[in-house]
Amino acid sequence: MPARQRKIDVGIDDPRIVSLPTVALFCSVKCPGKIILETYDLAKRFREEGITVISGFQSPMEEECLRILLRSTNPVIWCLARGMLKIIPKELRTAVNEGRLLLVTQFPDKVQHVTAKTAKLRNRHVAEMAAVVVVAHAAPGGKTEELCREVLATGKPLYTFDTTANATILQAGAKKITADIDWKNILK
Repeated sequence: MPARQRKIDVGIDDPRIVSLPTVALFCSVKCPGKIILETYDLAKRFREEGITVISGFQSPMEEECLRILLRSTNPVIWCLARGMLKIIPKELRTAVNEGRLLLVTQFPDKVQHVTAKTAKLRNRHVAEMAAVVVVAHAAPGGKTEELCREVLATGKPLYTFDTTANATILQAGAKKITADIDWKNILK
């Protein structure tokens, strides 16, 4: 495990999860309704196909995806934008204890609050760790769109929904999410 990551000291002790090919999942805080429904379906598909997802699970849509993903035995990686949690939220304890949820952070324990700066650093780290990046929605001119441009500049595959709300990142080079995408094959 890279030195910048630390896993929580309760629950799992399985470095294989970090070595799995992952899909990073991002979504701007404000998300159009049509994209919300498509994102729910995509999270369910990831869950059913056994895709390991990594995210900060901070925006409302990302939080909902975490709930969907944890309804399976597939591993999920939650990358914090702060130091490690001292207390695991009750709704996540079972997943952590069963080894399905790995919490990682690049920040020391003294960083106790998420800031715009730590969230930006965390999101870059999540994108770097993932084999593929999925952005459900990037608000035009927002921080998620900025992250998309950074990811696209590296040549890493970035996917988004084909909607006018995502026109900016599609024009920048994001690939369209389609029903026939073979996610497992992409992750190889």
